[in-house]
Amino acid sequence: MPTKTLQIPTADGRADAFAAFPDRGERHPGVLMYADAFGIRPVLREMACELAEHGYYVLVPNFFYRHGPAPLIELPEYIGEDVRPAVVAQLMPLIEAHTAERVLSDADAYLRFLTTRPEVGAGPVAVTGYCIGGLLAMRTAAAHPGQVAAVAGFHGPVGADGPDSHRLLSTLTAQVHLGHAESDMTPEALGELNQVLDAAGVDHTSEIYPGTLHGFTMSDTDAFNPAALQRHWDRLLPLLNRTLANS
Repeated sequence: MPTKTLQIPTADGRADAFAAFPDRGERHPGVLMYADAFGIRPVLREMACELAEHGYYVLVPNFFYRHGPAPLIELPEYIGEDVRPAVVAQLMPLIEAHTAERVLSDADAYLRFLTTRPEVGAGPVAVTGYCIGGLLAMRTAAAHPGQVAAVAGFHGPVGADGPDSHRLLSTLTAQVHLGHAESDMTPEALGELNQVLDAAGVDHTSEIYPGTLHGFTMSDTDAFNPAALQRHWDRLLPLLNRTLANS
């Protein structure tokens, strides 16, 4: 699986990024993948490569690039509950500094870069994300309705925009899948979110993955749930196939 480390020009500098794509000498549909707050690391590279094996060019930007290249902090190989609070405490200032304005400016740059890669075909793209990356994916899709055909978010704070969430969702034209952690979303909150999606006319699936904790897709954390990771692939791959098959 060919991979590259790239530099994405943005309004505020250059974002380092990881890309994986099939080695077939052809053009492939593009997928923008937002990491969780822990950023680009071996598990994210593995996930990008696995997705690329299904015929996609996958671009994973370091969205905290304003603070330096990834890894921004020294991450342990395994982010267990004994070290997680200290790691999150180091990352919180970066998360808080990543304003909606920065998200949207960067999204413009990431999509412009992705769609001009020689390995990426013409046509719509997809965006997927994990944890905070799920929120970034939704914001990106909402801001680019004519370009993003599919968006998926996993254990992401989709309602974190508060009252603005309804406005955000109302602009979506992409097909949507949201896979929520059981520890993040109550059935009542899920019902309210899905009512908003229905009212906005969004083509979506939105569900709580049974028995999951926040971060269930990430094999380098205590939250990892192999069955839920497989469920994530079982939802994501058909979504991309439906929306990007002709790209």
